[in-house]
Amino acid sequence: MHGAVLLDKDGDFIRPALIWCDQRTAIQCEQLEDIFGMGGLIRLTCNPPLTNFTLTKLLWVQQNEPHNWGRVRKVMLPKDYVRFRLTGECATDVADASGTLLLDVAKRNWSTEVLKTTKIDAEFLPKLFESPEICGEVSEEGAKATGLRRGTQVVAGAGDQAAGAVGMGVTSAGVVSASIGTSGVVFAATDHPAMDPKGRLHTFCHAIPGRWHVMGVAQAAGLSLHWFRDQFGAGVEDGQDAYVRLTEEAASVKAGAEGVFWAPYLMGERTPHLDPAARAAFVGLSASHTRAHMIRAILEGVAYSLKDTFSIFDEIGVPVERIRLGGGGARSRLWRQIQADVYAHEVETVVAEEGAAYGAAILAGVGARAWDSVDQACDAAVRIAEKVKPDSVNSATLNRGYPVYRRIYPALRSVFASNDAAPARSGR
Repeated sequence: MHGAVLLDKDGDFIRPALIWCDQRTAIQCEQLEDIFGMGGLIRLTCNPPLTNFTLTKLLWVQQNEPHNWGRVRKVMLPKDYVRFRLTGECATDVADASGTLLLDVAKRNWSTEVLKTTKIDAEFLPKLFESPEICGEVSEEGAKATGLRRGTQVVAGAGDQAAGAVGMGVTSAGVVSASIGTSGVVFAATDHPAMDPKGRLHTFCHAIPGRWHVMGVAQAAGLSLHWFRDQFGAGVEDGQDAYVRLTEEAASVKAGAEGVFWAPYLMGERTPHLDPAARAAFVGLSASHTRAHMIRAILEGVAYSLKDTFSIFDEIGVPVERIRLGGGGARSRLWRQIQADVYAHEVETVVAEEGAAYGAAILAGVGARAWDSVDQACDAAVRIAEKVKPDSVNSATLNRGYPVYRRIYPALRSVFASNDAAPARSGR
């Protein structure tokens, strides 16, 4: 999602894509807020200006690489470039397009006002489709490259989060997913474009026609554990998966990590702080603490960061009746239990672990008329694998810790702001 793939008149890429987690566009975010006002941009697109969104990356190229910008004839999201190579069609879906900051999310169409004001040529943008709609066929070139049959129909699809929600059956109000991949996402389906007036949540079109979703994002969820593994090792080599060893080590420590907290801001933060300059921190360490305490604190800190979104859902009236876990974090028994304890709510996992890929397949099935609707498809294809209830004692401990966790970012914000180091970047 959000990446900027820039193509020239021949359909060749002009420069390496600026991907979703690239943080170099803070100045462009400030410019957009100056031009539209925070409230004005939320009114037009349902979302605030964030470094992750595609429009900020386009403006960065305009201002910093005018020689490249002058060659641009098409702008695509990463998966849509794959589609272009497969079919020859320039297309996207409204769910993924919602993260460009160029879409009028409420009306499910490109925003003429944003395009005009930012001087983005509407001809640069792909045609919009609903996620289950057929938007092309595999071309002869695509067939040769992939082995797929020429003429195979291709549906619009969706970004990973909307497709993942379909794969987990998060299709109607009250069902919420909490996914831990590289980033962490809490996702709730809605029947109208619900908005957080403070811009802390994203309001996007769902992959289901006529529905929307609200979503909170933690930049470095699974990345936090990945970072720890890479920097400090995975423990004694015993043939087990590295993450299994790490979580087994964490399981030796009681809930609350004996006062150690992890603020998971390795790449700035989106929800709720909207701060690309935020930085990660272990807080509360003493000489008696061990590696295991730090790992446990990471697992709990990531769950706390996702609980921030649940707190906003409660604030703006988004119902939470069932919570389904997804992503790599859902494979860990300990992390499933920690999430149930932190959210103080029973959590579920589904049988299909493929998440977004499974949801994309469901969307393709609907497009091919195997089912009449996404709802019907999910009723047929999504099954619950396990339910995990919160442990009352551990949940009480962790919910006493949550207000302490929430005080960490405000306490350290002035430290982040005084740091002269440039925000971290990905790509070139």
